[in-house]
Amino acid sequence: MLAIVVGAASLFQAPGVQGEAALANGAAAPADADVADEDWTFYGRTPKGERYSPLAQINPGNVAQLKVAWQAQTGDTMRPGEDQGGTDAGHEFNFEDTPTKVGDTLYVCTGHSWVVAFDAKTGQKKWSFNPKADTDADVYLACRGVAYYEAPANVATDCPKRIIAPVLDARVMALNADTGKPCEDFGEHGFISLTQYLGHVQKGFHFVTSPPLVVHDRVILGGWVWDNQAEHEPSGAIRAFNPITGAIEWAWDVGHTPHNFKPGPGEELTRGTPNAWGVYTADPALNLVYLPMGNATPDYYGGHRRPFDEEYSSAVVALDISTGEERWHFQTTHHDLWDMDLSIGPSRVDVPDPANAGQTVPALVQTNKRGEFFMLDRRTGTPIAKVEEKPVPQGAVAGDYSAPTQPYSTGLPSVTPADLTENHLWGATPFDQLLCRIQFKSFNYRGQFTPPGLKTTIVYPASDGVIDWMGASIDPANKLVIANANYIPFIVQMLPREPVEQAGKLPSWDGKGEQPPNTSPYTPQYGTPFVATVHPWLNAVGVPCNSPPWGTLTAIDLKTRSIAWQHPIGTTATPARSAPTPTCRSTPVFST
Repeated sequence: MLAIVVGAASLFQAPGVQGEAALANGAAAPADADVADEDWTFYGRTPKGERYSPLAQINPGNVAQLKVAWQAQTGDTMRPGEDQGGTDAGHEFNFEDTPTKVGDTLYVCTGHSWVVAFDAKTGQKKWSFNPKADTDADVYLACRGVAYYEAPANVATDCPKRIIAPVLDARVMALNADTGKPCEDFGEHGFISLTQYLGHVQKGFHFVTSPPLVVHDRVILGGWVWDNQAEHEPSGAIRAFNPITGAIEWAWDVGHTPHNFKPGPGEELTRGTPNAWGVYTADPALNLVYLPMGNATPDYYGGHRRPFDEEYSSAVVALDISTGEERWHFQTTHHDLWDMDLSIGPSRVDVPDPANAGQTVPALVQTNKRGEFFMLDRRTGTPIAKVEEKPVPQGAVAGDYSAPTQPYSTGLPSVTPADLTENHLWGATPFDQLLCRIQFKSFNYRGQFTPPGLKTTIVYPASDGVIDWMGASIDPANKLVIANANYIPFIVQMLPREPVEQAGKLPSWDGKGEQPPNTSPYTPQYGTPFVATVHPWLNAVGVPCNSPPWGTLTAIDLKTRSIAWQHPIGTTATPARSAPTPTCRSTPVFST
């Protein structure tokens, strides 16, 4: 009875940080020359990645009165054998697009790489283009956005305004923004192949889910790799192409000397290097593009990583837009064994300079899956908010090691969850809570950065992130960072490869030719001594074993470097159905 009373009382207590951000009356961000106020030309509206709109028609006084103006269908639907979900599994059909708006037209892309143009005012479809992507491979069916490019007036082309979009089968296409027809002068009749310079590419092992960054006459992109399949997958090198012709301008390959060069016919970019699959941001005035780097595959075993893999994994990197030459890099996780790759580029903001009153520092804020906010000088990569190296748990599997310390951004608040304790585990009933507690006592867990081991290991924060590919939003007028966070622990177990393969539980592979299909519950990690199992830690009724809230929305004041407010988001209404991992991957959009 006491438990019921306490539980009922807790429903009326709002966890979080109650407070109010100090907003300057009538504050407005400086005009942005990159994008018209009424447009949304980049994934984050501008190259800054701030996801901030200066428009003031919608405000706190009338937002509750908003009504649907129109609805429209792209026409793309799931096909036989596909499923709708939120994991990075194969044949997951998702609509994850952030629309691009230019003038009176809204451009979207779909799970099968269609691009559709709608009238922004009426929702009437203007045109639709289906590139007929090869989706026979077991791939993640998603497109997160398209890019827009307008050719200079002195360039002769029949396609002066173009949409540049990724295609699931490792292509990039350029479409006439007015008609939707392929631009004939781009590559081969409007398409270029991204498999060039990559050597052998198995279907589904390289493509682009994020919109390319198009700035200063460069189309800059990296690519998706199939996590945890094998070492030496196709290169994670970053490439820049000409937006008119589709010709390659430069490649940035950490395994090549120098890193930036223009590959020639027959050259192959270094296999298995860290990739940058998320959205990029840029500072056109500094001529810099900012890359959010992932890991050299696989994620959970790093014993075979090369020195250049170690240097750039889970780092933010600044490159010269014109040449690809590196200006600086900053690593957010050392020897990453937990899939803490950076899944979106940093957001730009100018912050008060504590050493010079009235002056500002050109900064960027890099979020990560750990829930940290690293604030760096975007010219040099030097931390503006203090970063400390702290000792972390040791004890990786044989042949691997753990970094002795990890960087923590102590100069800014974090939304990193507290380490799990038995007393704070949760269940929809006392019975499934008890099962979670029993598992907790039997699992390997020593807090954040517990290395994956032969015993089932709790990884928390985990690969789905505290903050994943949605990133954060910036209010540049009031110097606020707004971020939503997810809190789902994962369980990982490393198993010696040989017994698993000898028992016929996983196909064996010598690393030559095509990798065999895998229908087992194991992530194969071919080339390493171990296979792995990786799952969200859910109880018997399909809800997480950690206590809610499983999501928060937080405002951080960059002037005071403190949390202004924090509120829980989401719902616990999941036990009645077969629930996917509860996550929120949308990003708040800030408007004055």
